[in-house]
Amino acid sequence: MKKLHSATLLILTILFMNTIQGQETKILVLIHSDNGGTYELAKEVAKGIESKGNVKAFIKKVKSSDIPSLKNIPIATVEELTSYNGIAFGSPIYFGNISTPMSEFLSKTVDLWSKHGLEGMPATVFMSAGSGAGKELAIQSFWNSLAVHGMVLVSNGIRGTKNIDNTIPQGNTVLGTTSLASFKNVERPTKSERLLANLQGQNFAKVAHALKSTFPTTIGITENNKKIDVNTVLKDKKIELPKVPKPAGSYEPYVRSGNLIFINQVAFKDGKVVNPGKLGLDINEKQVNEATKTTMLNVLAVLKDAVGGDLNKVKKCVQLTGIFNTTDDYTKHANLMNVASNLMFEVFGEKGKHARATYGASSIPVNSSVEIQAIFEVE
Repeated sequence: MKKLHSATLLILTILFMNTIQGQETKILVLIHSDNGGTYELAKEVAKGIESKGNVKAFIKKVKSSDIPSLKNIPIATVEELTSYNGIAFGSPIYFGNISTPMSEFLSKTVDLWSKHGLEGMPATVFMSAGSGAGKELAIQSFWNSLAVHGMVLVSNGIRGTKNIDNTIPQGNTVLGTTSLASFKNVERPTKSERLLANLQGQNFAKVAHALKSTFPTTIGITENNKKIDVNTVLKDKKIELPKVPKPAGSYEPYVRSGNLIFINQVAFKDGKVVNPGKLGLDINEKQVNEATKTTMLNVLAVLKDAVGGDLNKVKKCVQLTGIFNTTDDYTKHANLMNVASNLMFEVFGEKGKHARATYGASSIPVNSSVEIQAIFEVE
């Protein structure tokens, strides 16, 4: 009987390990790129990663950009980092160090560090240099930040040397691929640098796939270890969203750029403005609070439409701006805006916490007492 039990346990263990190994390995290629050079390397790294089979690369950036080639790349959040099986970091080199936007992003990972959220996860680094001075120093500086998290640092090693064009300067290092962006009359990244980036991706994919079952990953945004279902929250709190208001002019209800949604709304409901007028002359604070809630529900209705009807795709309420129609001597705009902020936290929990601006205006379109501008990050 003991032999049968042991054999059964062994079979189940093998089946479990095969299932783990069979699952797709997810690797984040996280970049900041000033002029597109780092992004070009990132694409080669991603190609190398995905050449290994059953490994998927996701290129995301740490900061928005107006450069056409970078504009539609999704922006990563700190919260999502633990959902991957490995991270390949890419950054320009700033005076022998990582770029300021990448440094600012890493500075937001303190909570992950305190919870050992990235401990044991493999990481690799590639960078875009100017003259090439300080490239090893910059990568080592990058490694220092990742080592604090307890990440497994994967170097590029010596690879691809037989296929490198040695007639022009290259950004090759054993720590990670770099590109020398400032040399004139030479395409950057060069074919050799692209090859090295591709090989780095291949090597990293192999390591990440091998290590993925050795550390935990957290998929999705959780609160008290339970996944939040926004639809359930709305139902439980008896929050009903209105129909999406039709534009009153030549504009769209929302605009999506990358993974950001931009929305502007006023206090419009059932074909009319709720509590129109100026606070202090025509209406009181209680009436403005009601108008503010109506406006914020309109924002949510538009947001739901923007994400295809599933508010669970919202990753973060990034920014709210409240504009209130008040007399010149009114100064309690922040209290009025708390109605909108509290509703965001009530619906989305931690994802609803946001940056905020609030100010008064002499008038608002359609004589609304409030207008709210909102920015959301979505999947």
